[in-house]
Amino acid sequence: MTVFALEGWVSLVVLLAMLGVKGFALVSALTFSGPAYEAASKGNKVGWSIGLGVGFVAQLIMLSWSPISLISLAFIIVAFVYLADVRPALAEVTRR
Repeated sequence: MTVFALEGWVSLVVLLAMLGVKGFALVSALTFSGPAYEAASKGNKVGWSIGLGVGFVAQLIMLSWSPISLISLAFIIVAFVYLADVRPALAEVTRR
């Protein structure tokens, strides 16, 4: 196995992991109700859903590109912010 083949496999794994994170964040954002976002003071459902959806679609379009592009990194940051900050706040608000 050459160095370039190894780089290709690592790039594919990173790309698929980023796609999985973005997909999970998008599905999670869609499962919470709109009023839960307002109650948690974390923006609104439409804004988060559009941001995460555009990031997921951009990642699907860029499957043949490098996963370390500026667009991909910007949207993975959006997904990580959602997962680290917004999702726990929404879960706390909706917890019974």
